[in-house]
Amino acid sequence: MSFVNTGSTNFIILALLTLIVKGSWHFRQIVLTILVSLWGLRLALFLLMRILQWGEDRRFDEMRNNLGKLAVFWIFQAVWVWTVSLPLTIVNASKRNPSVEARDVIGWIMWIVGISIEAIADQQKLQFKNSPANKGKWCAVGVWKYSRHPNYFGEIFLWWGIFVASTPVLKGAEWLVVLGPIFLTLLLLFVSGIPLLEASADKRYKSVSEYRHYKDTTSPLIPLPPFVYGNLPAWFKVAFLFELPLYSRSLAQEIST
Repeated sequence: MSFVNTGSTNFIILALLTLIVKGSWHFRQIVLTILVSLWGLRLALFLLMRILQWGEDRRFDEMRNNLGKLAVFWIFQAVWVWTVSLPLTIVNASKRNPSVEARDVIGWIMWIVGISIEAIADQQKLQFKNSPANKGKWCAVGVWKYSRHPNYFGEIFLWWGIFVASTPVLKGAEWLVVLGPIFLTLLLLFVSGIPLLEASADKRYKSVSEYRHYKDTTSPLIPLPPFVYGNLPAWFKVAFLFELPLYSRSLAQEIST
C-alpha cells in the first residue's frame, strides 16, 4: 500500500498549524503553505472521487482485521507526514525572511510541473479504468506511455520543489530537512510505491507479451519516449533511471523456473 495515497489531509493540518502558531506570515511561508495545502486538497478530492466510483480500497481490509498491522500503519503514516513536511515546518518556524530569489522560483516551478504531471496521470488512469473496453488491461495511454509510474514521478518532483524553495531560509543543521524528500523518494522507490505495483502488474499480466514489451520500453519513473528508453543499455537504466532488479523479480523468477 502506498502511504502517499492516504492521510493527505494531515499534511494540510500540519502546514496550517505551523503557519498559524508561529504567526510570522512571511510571503515565503504563505506560498509554501498554500502549495502543500493545494497538493493535499487535490489528492484528497481525487481519492474521494475514486472511492465513489470504484468503492473503498480493499487493501485496507487486511489491516482492519489485524490491530498490529493497523497500529504500524498509522505510526508509520505519522512519521511519513512529519518527515516529508520538514522543509515547510522549518520555514514556517523560522524568523528569517530573506528576499525572494531564484531558488524560490525554481522550487515553485518544480512544484507546478510535479503536481501537473501527478494530476494528469491520476485523471488519465481513472478515465482509462472507467472504460469498459479497457477491462483487464494495463494503462499505457497519455503520460503512462512515457513512464510506468508518472504519478510517483510528479509526487517526488513536487516535494523536491518544496525543499528547493525552502533553502533560502536554511542554516546549519536545518539543512537536514533534505531528509524529507529523500525519505519520500526512497519510500516510493523501494518500499510502498513502485515495488508493490510492479509485483502486482507482473503477476497479473506476466503471460501477456505486449505487457512485457511495454515494461521493456517504458521508463519506471522518469518520463522518456519509449524509442529512447527501449534502446538504452541495461546498465544505464539501472544506474540512472531506477530500473531496479526488484521491479522485475516476479518475472525473473518465472523465467528461471
